[in-house]
Amino acid sequence: MTPRNIIEQAASRGINILAVCDHNSTENIAVTQEIGKKRGIVVIPGMEITSSEEVHVLGFFENLERAFDMQELIYGHLQPGDNDEDAFGMQVIVNEDDEVLGFNRRLLIGATDLSVNKIIELIHVFQGIAVASHIDREVFGIIGQLGFIPPEAGFDALEISSRTGMNEAAEKFGSYRSIPWITSSDAHQLEDIGRKTIGLYMNHASFEELTLVLKGVEGRKVLP
Repeated sequence: MTPRNIIEQAASRGINILAVCDHNSTENIAVTQEIGKKRGIVVIPGMEITSSEEVHVLGFFENLERAFDMQELIYGHLQPGDNDEDAFGMQVIVNEDDEVLGFNRRLLIGATDLSVNKIIELIHVFQGIAVASHIDREVFGIIGQLGFIPPEAGFDALEISSRTGMNEAAEKFGSYRSIPWITSSDAHQLEDIGRKTIGLYMNHASFEELTLVLKGVEGRKVLP
């Protein structure tokens, strides 16, 4: 799952916009964006943040500066200790040629000490989009962890994973249909990239247009 391989796999699946959301970090997004530009793929800076309740929240950001600002804030709220490479693998930082530049030693696999509501608030402070990750999953999904989605949370969208069809999701989670739904591959392996995609009716592929899609501005919409 190196930046170059991610972009090449996305290109082979006809994907022209994607978000890279590593756990509690944005270290490899800049290089992925650069490679994406050369292949005509827009890469939105993102992060999958783990709350103190063990809930995954996706944050999408307009630019690298805001993503890095969020990263520095999140780094200050991670659990203490270093990554156990034998247990969780190496957390590698690479360049455009997939050459190793360094290693992130932080315990990125763990939860932060921030609540779900606080994480959403902080994403919005940086003008980002807050999405509830894979709400159909028992583990790390907000409904599985909390039993419900707090109405005051302020999510901009809810993500349905590739494991659940939209008809099934409508039956299970129809009470939350007032919040926009998206789907994604939630890929952790190269072969999983593109296993689930989403159509977006918008003027062009960009973060700004994505925000308008989720608000349904001037006919923009998530395609079924």
